[in-house]
Amino acid sequence: MSVPGRGWECGQLDDLVGAVRGGASRALVLRGEPGAGKTTLLDYLVGRARGFRVVRVTGVQSEMELVFAGLHQLCRPMMHGIAGLPAVQRDAVKGALGLGSERAPDGTLVALGVLGLFSEVARDQPLLCVVDDAQWLDRASMQVLAFTARRLLAESVAVVFATRVTGDGLPGTSEPAGLPELPVEGLPDHDAQVLLRSVLPGPWDTRVLDRIVAEARGNPLALLELAKTSTPLELAGGYGLPSVRPVTDRIKATYVARVAGLPPQTRRLLLAAAADPTGAPALLWLVAEQLGIGIDASAPAVAAGLLTIDDRVRFFHPMVRSAVYWAASDEERRSTHRALARATDAAVDPDRRAWHAAHGASSPNEVVAAELERSAERARRRGGCAAAAAFMARAVELTPQSAHRQMRALAAARAAHEAGHPETTSKLLSIAEAGPLDERLRGEIDLMRARIAFARNRGREAPVLLLRAADRLARHDVALARDTYLEVIDATIFAGPHAYGREQCEAARAARCTPTPPTPRPTDLLLDGMALRITEGHAAAVPGLRLALRAFHEPSHCPEEGLRRLWLICLTAVGLWDQETLSHLAARYLHFVREAGRIATLPWALTMRCVVHVLDGELAEAASLAAEVQTVSDAVGTAAPLYAALFVAAWRGHEAECVDLSKRADEGAARRGEGLGPVVGGWARAMLYNSLGRYEEAAEAASTAGREYHQPEMGVPTWSLVEYIEATARGGAPGRALDALERLTEVTGPSGSDWALGIEARCRALLDEGAEAESQYLKAIDWLGRTGIRGELARAHLLYGEWLRRKRRRQAAREHLTTAHELFVRMSMEGFSQRAARELAATGENVRKHADQTGNELTAQEAQVVRLVREGLTNAEIASRLFISPRTVEWHVSKVFVKLGVTSRKQLRARTGRGTG
Repeated sequence: MSVPGRGWECGQLDDLVGAVRGGASRALVLRGEPGAGKTTLLDYLVGRARGFRVVRVTGVQSEMELVFAGLHQLCRPMMHGIAGLPAVQRDAVKGALGLGSERAPDGTLVALGVLGLFSEVARDQPLLCVVDDAQWLDRASMQVLAFTARRLLAESVAVVFATRVTGDGLPGTSEPAGLPELPVEGLPDHDAQVLLRSVLPGPWDTRVLDRIVAEARGNPLALLELAKTSTPLELAGGYGLPSVRPVTDRIKATYVARVAGLPPQTRRLLLAAAADPTGAPALLWLVAEQLGIGIDASAPAVAAGLLTIDDRVRFFHPMVRSAVYWAASDEERRSTHRALARATDAAVDPDRRAWHAAHGASSPNEVVAAELERSAERARRRGGCAAAAAFMARAVELTPQSAHRQMRALAAARAAHEAGHPETTSKLLSIAEAGPLDERLRGEIDLMRARIAFARNRGREAPVLLLRAADRLARHDVALARDTYLEVIDATIFAGPHAYGREQCEAARAARCTPTPPTPRPTDLLLDGMALRITEGHAAAVPGLRLALRAFHEPSHCPEEGLRRLWLICLTAVGLWDQETLSHLAARYLHFVREAGRIATLPWALTMRCVVHVLDGELAEAASLAAEVQTVSDAVGTAAPLYAALFVAAWRGHEAECVDLSKRADEGAARRGEGLGPVVGGWARAMLYNSLGRYEEAAEAASTAGREYHQPEMGVPTWSLVEYIEATARGGAPGRALDALERLTEVTGPSGSDWALGIEARCRALLDEGAEAESQYLKAIDWLGRTGIRGELARAHLLYGEWLRRKRRRQAAREHLTTAHELFVRMSMEGFSQRAARELAATGENVRKHADQTGNELTAQEAQVVRLVREGLTNAEIASRLFISPRTVEWHVSKVFVKLGVTSRKQLRARTGRGTG
């Protein structure tokens, strides 16, 4: 039977139940003002879910800072399904719920584990997860459940939230976002009248009923409460005055009035129940005993319909709990929390005990502050950065000693920064600054402000602040100062050309003045090499940078240091033109990030691995990784770095996509103040236009990418020189490229790798004539042929073939142009393959058209699944990579089998082969 006046809403819930019963998954948010009937609709939903496993949790305002409190209630009954999860996810969930694991996971890794847990539990019967009063769920739990709900597809799982809107109709919280919504609004007038008459004794004046309905705006709870507080005289004669207060305020006021009419002992018991979010009757009776409250004190509250006590302590409505709690005096609330702290077992629930003790403190208290600090550390180990920050912030308030308060404020600021709260971080840093500061503390505060700036945008501000912090720290903590100088150099790469002449050079000079420890860390070797390169040039730095590469290459290298520095060391490998080391370190970087569950760092690790695949000519694999960058970024709610997709589009020669991505990268970089974006975009357009034979446009784009650099930088800026040389030479103005060649050879010669020497020889050949040009082309083909960089080798064959054709040596030209064309086609480098085809046609050769490769009919996610199946990953491993459940992977694989006409993974691998999407 549907809820009166809610036929349409009940129909939507019936459809949801039917879809989930049929094997699909659904997520839904019921959003409405307090008292609109959201809980009643949830009750209806639960009643319709016959044959489902149902788990339900209700958010409690006082529990919002207890990390994963809501998730613990929801998942604890389902923990039998955790054995089916991959070990890293199993540890993440157990750590988050405080069930033995000490792993400090990324929140997204916990969410993946919960998604897998829901999927496993739903194998036996459909699963319905209901979250009431979601606006009061602790942040960590809400983020995990919202993430999970957004990733559901084919698991027979429903996740339904009920949450409030504010008085102006806007959502009260940012989560759950991105999910289908069912607005729960006021009842139509007719249904409101029916409900009102059902609870009012007659007689009544219809004008009064109309007024009550109008005031309540169809809100069911308001109708019931206004009816209870209207006198018979008002109902019969209509002499009451309308209220000017909002409906929610009036409902609260009625509850406050009803509570005020209860005996004092009953009010004290209600306050204890309101302050305790666990709803455990045993705890309530223990607190009552401590406060000298008899067990019979609950009877008036139960009789008034405000409270029920059976296996749980439940208020009639969350607004009753709120009214009881805030109607009490400050001292009454504090004394109740102190009683709850005494009654809570420190061995079983130390964090809740600390939280009650903190709320019970009326003045600074070092014992309580220290207990909160320990709770913060436990929260941090469980991945609850927001909870750790909340515990530490309260500890700061309760710390009596000034210097100790400053240090705790700095620690709280670090936790808030990790939790992604820059405003809270800044406030806590201001507290840390409030007392006397020595140079070390000043430096650490400056370092935190610099990291906030770098997190907000990767522009000019961060390098300046980091440099200032490093200079302060250099006199007190040399190791931290050296690490910070390296952060300056890293930050200037993102800041772009304008930061090189100032902050980067100053950091390099300062770093060279700080002593390297007797037993240098890999980070120290990297800093020394980078500083020498900046101050003395590339050739002087090559030996030291190679030493750093070897240190990071060692199997014993610390993963934690790798997580912080492998992005920069991979760029160093690019700068040294060391393809083998780059490939190894990029794979290690991605492995470390995946193993550590650093989901926020994953897009950058994927981008670096994507670059390796691009250089190796594995553009289908690179495209799949670029798609994974977008998948991960969407999952964690951050803007995706576009560089991976831009690399792929440029090498493939897809003009519209490359130009669009380049424009978006420029716009995003401009918003963040980055100087790197325009450089990468300019290089990508230069390569694109060279592949299309539009050399003037290529020269202009390459010039834009490199014109502001005062020295050759690592990677893309140097690659822009290569594109500029080809563009000007093929455009008929080789003299314009002489300066670019000189700058290029400053790094390729000292690097001395096959990759570097092959590129240098190819560029020299473009600017030479006669026999010397041919010799350089042959050297380029020889050197690049020793590498795995197939795209650059194919370009060498193409350029040599073009040169041979212009020398009227058609047969030799055909051989090299055919080799280039076949390589380009195999790698899906469409722009260059068309250029090679045009050159072949000019020699009189008929160019055979190649059929489209298998896989074009697959969706982007199906193509990703195929790639991972080819790598030999299980469904659970694929699910972890793509942020979906194993059941959804099964669903995708079955669809791929049908589309490609195969019946096994072995056939799928043979059917698609290497190099398909």
